[in-house]
Amino acid sequence: MQSMRKLNVGLVLLLCTAGAGAQMFKWTDAKGVVHFSDQPPPGNVAKVERKTTPRSAQGVLLPYALAEAARKSPVVLYTGSPCLPCDQGRALLQQRGIPFTEKTVSSNDDQQKLNEAGGSTQVPLLLVGGARRVGFEASGWNAALTAAAYPSRGRLPSGYNNPPAEPAAPAPPPRPLARDVVPELPREAPPPRQVPPDTPPGFKF
Repeated sequence: MQSMRKLNVGLVLLLCTAGAGAQMFKWTDAKGVVHFSDQPPPGNVAKVERKTTPRSAQGVLLPYALAEAARKSPVVLYTGSPCLPCDQGRALLQQRGIPFTEKTVSSNDDQQKLNEAGGSTQVPLLLVGGARRVGFEASGWNAALTAAAYPSRGRLPSGYNNPPAEPAAPAPPPRPLARDVVPELPREAPPPRQVPPDTPPGFKF
């Protein structure tokens, strides 16, 4: 049975963030063995694929398979508070070792973003690439992650942390203070056109 929580904002009033990437080389040797390495292959290898694998905000490099899944099908989790199903869903992602971005819903603007993302006002909402799961159901969430080629067991390296949760609708930039606004000076009117004396009536230059 799915667990979910419907938000009523009128009453109550999510590829991991990556820094610089690292080069990863993929090639097949003469015996047909596929290699992944951060070092270039021997010079006799004809075909080499070079990929960039993302790092976390702390600079921790993700394993290749996990990095590829996160690049192709990033995971975003929309949550509310208090929300037990949201806590259960977050725990599942953490236990499985999934890099994800969490977006919190606590305002009207947040709820609008939630509705745009999932077509619903219910949390938790899980996005795995183009797949959506409304409400928490462990089997459904695991199926969506497996279909997106995420490993079934946690492979997050030591020292890796998902980015902090942030509002679904980021706050607008602060408005400048009155003292920081330079008033626009009125433009001066152009000087009157000088007409030479003794100009005949109706004469035009």
